[in-house]
Amino acid sequence: MQILKSKLEDLLKGLPEKVDVEDIMYRIYLLQKIEAGEKDVEEGKVVSHKDAIERLSKKWQN
Repeated sequence: MQILKSKLEDLLKGLPEKVDVEDIMYRIYLLQKIEAGEKDVEEGKVVSHKDAIERLSKKWQN
C-alpha cells in the first residue's frame, strides 16, 4: 500500500521534536491500516454490527 507524501509530512509535523524511530514506524503502520479500512468501506467490504456480533459469539462459544 502506498501513502501520500503529504500525509507523511503531516504525520511528521505532529510529532514532538525528539521521537523514537519505533514511534514513527508505529504511526506509519496505523496510517496504513486506517487508509486500508477506509478503502474497504468505499468498496463495500464491510460487515454489519449484527453480523459481527453473531460471528464473535460463535467463536466464543467454541
